[in-house]
Amino acid sequence: MSLPSALYRNYVDGRFEEAANLFPNLSPVDGSIVGHVCEADASQVDRAVQAARAAMEGPWGNTSAAERARVLHAVADGIERRFDEFVAAEVADTGRTEQQARALDIRRGVLNFRTFADLASQAGGDYFDMRTAEGDVFSYTVRKPHGVVGIISPWNLPMLLMTWKVAPALACGNAVVVKPSEETPGSATLLAEVMHEAGVPAGVFNLVHGFGGGSAGEFLSRHPGIDALTFTGESRTGSTIMKAVADGVKEISFELGGKNAAVVFADCDFDKAVAGVMRSSFTNTGQVCLCSERVYVERPIFERFVAAMKARAEALRIGYPTVEGVEMGSLISRNHRDKVLSYYALAREEGATVVTGGGVPHFGDARDNGAYVQPTIWTGLPDSARCIQEEIFGPVCHIAPFDTDAEVVKRVNDSRYGLAASVWTRDLARAHRVTRQFDVGIVWVNTWFLRDLRTPFGGTRLSGIGREGGRHSLDFYSSLTTICVNP
Repeated sequence: MSLPSALYRNYVDGRFEEAANLFPNLSPVDGSIVGHVCEADASQVDRAVQAARAAMEGPWGNTSAAERARVLHAVADGIERRFDEFVAAEVADTGRTEQQARALDIRRGVLNFRTFADLASQAGGDYFDMRTAEGDVFSYTVRKPHGVVGIISPWNLPMLLMTWKVAPALACGNAVVVKPSEETPGSATLLAEVMHEAGVPAGVFNLVHGFGGGSAGEFLSRHPGIDALTFTGESRTGSTIMKAVADGVKEISFELGGKNAAVVFADCDFDKAVAGVMRSSFTNTGQVCLCSERVYVERPIFERFVAAMKARAEALRIGYPTVEGVEMGSLISRNHRDKVLSYYALAREEGATVVTGGGVPHFGDARDNGAYVQPTIWTGLPDSARCIQEEIFGPVCHIAPFDTDAEVVKRVNDSRYGLAASVWTRDLARAHRVTRQFDVGIVWVNTWFLRDLRTPFGGTRLSGIGREGGRHSLDFYSSLTTICVNP
């Protein structure tokens, strides 16, 4: 598999551009330099926004939903033709296993374009009629694009989450300016190439690389020319962006952090629950906003569950992400590893029992220059501990016993976050009763990370604002005008 050019360029108004400032793209696997990234300056971001504005005032602003669907399907076709290149880019940037990138991330990117292409082309408006003193009056709604949408996407699932935003934004007729994470420029640059090859009109899709504050992220979020902004990432960054767009009262959608809980009842399918919590704790090295860092297990099976998780975690195969059979890769960077390791140390200070892990694996080769950590399980911490309250975003979970339904509901909701939860039980009546009481955006019962793309997705409290997915994405990426007619 080949990687995109070692120079990751910006894409503005249908042209690839270099920049005066470059920064290295480092491999989290071994610390080597994968390539260099062109950091967009304020003038490039401004030209990207202006190009998007001009595209909206040109033919793109008048395209039909059917024509936009044709374009998006052409983009999906282009991703499929270059599938192996996207896989290689994701692996090189993130250190995730090739198996995951191939089975999940790139396939979801293709599916995002196809799903929203079809959904937007089939979406209708509302129609109402009523009898008044003036006669029979009817009202209907029309859906219109906002105009220019700023998209700031994260590093943990770069292709999946970027296309989750780009696809519905374009399907609704907007033009976009995308700022991917500085850690993961590869798949975004490849997507710009696919957009170009697919004949997407100049200015409709623009790509600017860079950092957050004082760089492309801030330039984009503060730009008066954007009409809406969507962001996935840390809650603190979301707060900063919210302040930046406040004066312009922009439309916003934020999918932020999580400190998610998994609840395991004694009547569960034990093996299925262990396998499910292993996935929800350690998938993508724990770097998924939906991962379970808090696990509550009903007391009769608590000791057995901890022992089973310990055995499974210690059997995880960690290593080069391109090697067949490797189950866990590296963290995104050595800086992020330092953050995760600081929580490993804090947990000991707070009195945790380290069931397994808590350190750095040693390989005796180039991987020792990478960003690897051990999958880690704790017990014994109070719910008030920082390690229970703060998002760590690494391969770690704390397992605690509980005795009653009311108790576990209270403990699940004892968080500033409210993104997701999972429940493992054979008693579906109990599942329905308990899950309704969780203050989160999504709850899984006897599964995890399984979503119909037509359903709403988002969180409460520090986990975000708004919902995306299916018609909810169309509602965010467009505005409705009501037209009232008195014949």
